[in-house]
Amino acid sequence: MRIDVLGAVRALRDDGSPVDLGGPRHREVLARLVAAEGRMVATGTLVDDLWTDPPARAVGALRTFVAALRRALEPDRPPRSPPRVIVTEGPGYALRLPREDVDVHRFQDTLARARRDPGAVTDLGTALADWRGPAYADVTSSPWAQRERTRLEELRWEGAELRARILLDSGEGAELVAELGAHVAEHPWREPAWGLLARALHRAGRRADALATLRRARTMLVDRLGLDPGAELQRLETDILNGSAPLDGARTAWTGPGVRLGPRTTVDLARTLALAGGDALVHSRRDRLTAIRAAERTGDLSLTARIIGAYDVPAVWSRADDPEQTRAVVAAAERTLTALGPDAPADPAARLLATIAVESRGADLSGAEQQRARQAALQAEAMARDLADPALLAFALNGVFLQSFPRPGLAPVRDRIGAEILDLATRHGLPNFAVLGRLVRLQSASALGDLDAAHSHADAADRLADTTEAPLVPVLTGWFRARAAAARSTEPGGPTAATAAARYRAAESALRAAGMPGLHRGLLPLALLGLRLLHDRPAPTGPHLDWGPYRPWARPLVLLAQDRSEEARTALAAAPEPPRDHMQEAMWCLTARAAVRLGERAVAARAGASLRDARAEHAGAAGGMLTLGPVARYLEEAESCAGAG
Repeated sequence: MRIDVLGAVRALRDDGSPVDLGGPRHREVLARLVAAEGRMVATGTLVDDLWTDPPARAVGALRTFVAALRRALEPDRPPRSPPRVIVTEGPGYALRLPREDVDVHRFQDTLARARRDPGAVTDLGTALADWRGPAYADVTSSPWAQRERTRLEELRWEGAELRARILLDSGEGAELVAELGAHVAEHPWREPAWGLLARALHRAGRRADALATLRRARTMLVDRLGLDPGAELQRLETDILNGSAPLDGARTAWTGPGVRLGPRTTVDLARTLALAGGDALVHSRRDRLTAIRAAERTGDLSLTARIIGAYDVPAVWSRADDPEQTRAVVAAAERTLTALGPDAPADPAARLLATIAVESRGADLSGAEQQRARQAALQAEAMARDLADPALLAFALNGVFLQSFPRPGLAPVRDRIGAEILDLATRHGLPNFAVLGRLVRLQSASALGDLDAAHSHADAADRLADTTEAPLVPVLTGWFRARAAAARSTEPGGPTAATAAARYRAAESALRAAGMPGLHRGLLPLALLGLRLLHDRPAPTGPHLDWGPYRPWARPLVLLAQDRSEEARTALAAAPEPPRDHMQEAMWCLTARAAVRLGERAVAARAGASLRDARAEHAGAAGGMLTLGPVARYLEEAESCAGAG
């Protein structure tokens, strides 16, 4: 079985004959599962991706599509035996095929291998030849497919340029002139492509045409973008004029999506995009990593350190949006720091350490990685104070803040960090860090139950966002205002629980397009669970709820709400220790509540011991976006249960 999406969506049997996949919706379901790269896609997500306005029986229709696809892809599967290609997993479905049997996965893996090993250039050429047209070509109107199409098209361009560069570096490439000419004509803003075309022309003995190509590139960049060519194109033109063009070993090392206008310009653009949110945020993360990899290929340690450290975008959430990308950034920073050695200049070293601290966040970090990140944060802070650089210190304190979750109950510590960031930013004109300081203080006040102070910080953050054009800020403060409504829903004369739930759902709609999956996934179900706990109601059990990273701790309460006590007991025993992040108090409180309901004294004792230092805080409110109520309530229950008998 083979599935192809680099063109129209299709499936082929081992003998090459096509599989009848059914109608457009069937093909889109299959395509969406391909795009998930083996990860589970929740039923609710599939419904939202398939329909702009889902019909009343959308879930039933989706199940029908999946069942039909399973019959088409596994026609010989015995009755009642489990599917092997499209499997049910948790609240959704996942595609289970070897990556080499899906053309888009094969292409991405080949491109990654060619980045590391030029010897894979032949395989890269084969993978590029697999493209039959735009990716997901027959899924034309779906936003998810449009996003994937754009992303993959840029990877396709990068692959074509990488293949050309490898061939030119190896002394070949004269035959690439026509191919690169067409590529440049279609994508005239891609600066590396102009350099590759000029090199191919020069290798073909067409020196005058090579120079004319570089002059056309200059005209295009100046006329259309108002920018001069980068240093690499300028150097290539000089080399050709002097008869010393780098025919063996490319200097045009800036490969990847988008315009490469020089290293700092690229990173500055990525920083700007990151603050814009949405698709721009997603692109900024991708472009940033591309710039880092390109800088590393130059072998210039100073340049690489500047590229890595220049992306000082404030970060307020302790779970990474793209764990793979953040790991790659941290690894590059560590490599560069090690190569610079103990005598590295203080400024780049501090920026590298701050980057390690800011990027090293997420539930999948090992104990050693967590310890290293905290150490890096403190080192960066000390070096920034010695350098008396306010902007660098604000960036370093951002890292200290993100590493301030070693245990529950540290909201006052984070408030002091936020206050210093805000003071630095106000005194030295750092508006983006002023926003960060306000949001940190909002979170801390929310965690301590001081909603008046939190409202004040939210209002101030919104005013700053108006002047700095930071559209993500109202998304975050909108969640806080929904959290405040939830807290007040237990008070006489306060909003009803239904009103609070509606506000959470409105906040979720705004967050969905913000480009922050590390924050978005699972947040709404957790908020609704917290609202129900505030009103002493059972957990929500809807089939469409994607609990995301919070599932292990929510599941025992969901099962209890369904009167499945023994399954709940098993789920409670399997739940790991909560990660040390914004939600650790909330996860311990969920553990405590389930342990009390099930009479599991040992688990209740463990939860109580973990929550003791957070007695004065509100569960879940450390992020300022939801609340499960006072920690003291859960702590007292846990201590009573643990001491019973």
